[in-house]
Amino acid sequence: MLIAGAGMAGLCAAACARELGASPVVLEKGTRAGGSMLLSSGVVWRYRSFEEFRAQCPTGDERLQRLVFDRLDEGLEWLESLGAPVLERETGNPLTTGVRFETAGLTEALLRAAGPVRFGHGLGTVPGAWSEETVVLATGGFQGDPELVARYVKPAARLRVRANPWSAGDGLKLALARGAALSEGLDEFYGRNMADVEFGEDELVSLAQVFGRYARIFNDHGEEFFDHDAVSWSELDLVQATAHQPGARAWYLFDEEALDERVRYGTVRQLVAQAPTRTEPAGLPFTPPPQAVVATRVAAAITHTIGGLRIDERARVLDGQREPIEGLYAAGVDAGGISSGGYASGLASALVLGLTAAETALS
Repeated sequence: MLIAGAGMAGLCAAACARELGASPVVLEKGTRAGGSMLLSSGVVWRYRSFEEFRAQCPTGDERLQRLVFDRLDEGLEWLESLGAPVLERETGNPLTTGVRFETAGLTEALLRAAGPVRFGHGLGTVPGAWSEETVVLATGGFQGDPELVARYVKPAARLRVRANPWSAGDGLKLALARGAALSEGLDEFYGRNMADVEFGEDELVSLAQVFGRYARIFNDHGEEFFDHDAVSWSELDLVQATAHQPGARAWYLFDEEALDERVRYGTVRQLVAQAPTRTEPAGLPFTPPPQAVVATRVAAAITHTIGGLRIDERARVLDGQREPIEGLYAAGVDAGGISSGGYASGLASALVLGLTAAETALS
């Protein structure tokens, strides 16, 4: 068994495969394990009810949503059994339930269970990789490839990448070469509106500007392109709308009442005060509404793609006739369409599909 990628999905698949008696070969294109999971807040969650899942992600693949919903709790218990350190047992969101892990410790726990990883090895670096009887694709999506993002997501400008630099569609490209079909949601992505400054891997959470629902939102031409009363709880719809504005950027404008609203990490006033791109309304490139007292500049950034390879509920990659391609599986962000139309935990899908891919391949 060959597993491409040592992020959340690939490590879960490898650890499960070893438990089942296999000796998987794990390839990792980058220089470390953990993928984008290592850079995240570490919250692995699902909606509290399946009905809520469907309401929040109405165009997603219902079979895959049911799989993630039904298997996540046992998957979380499995991670804890491996020694993954838990920071919190709540998500801070009444719509969801899950666990927050310390991501470095989670990565180490999965590595211990998964066995050796060949770092610096992508799929193209191993002669005859595709002659392997079983291949699990867990390369993390295609957000790191500007050409693929421009082709499928079609943003107005190049998006900032809020993820590891190695997930550049390797699994997608190689599966398409074998006749794989694509899922729904190829033009959608999960990401955040970030402070419009250069940021490093240690700032992906801290520089996320997740308070747009309390702002009036304008593009550089002074057009109010999104009604703040319509912003979803995740603000993903706002991020995707920002991606299609000039320069993939926007301005958040706040009045005094908005600044006193509370969000998870404090008041809007406190968070705006910490924003490196805050400015006075007089400094804007357009005439602001008279109630505005402060503004902050944001840029749309992509964390991971939502569309990808079409799979079935056994994690088998499907062809154009919806038939499984022999020996080919996909997990994590390489598998698409689970949360299209909305937002659901990418780490939850990585966990469940990683386990499912290994179990199916070895059954």
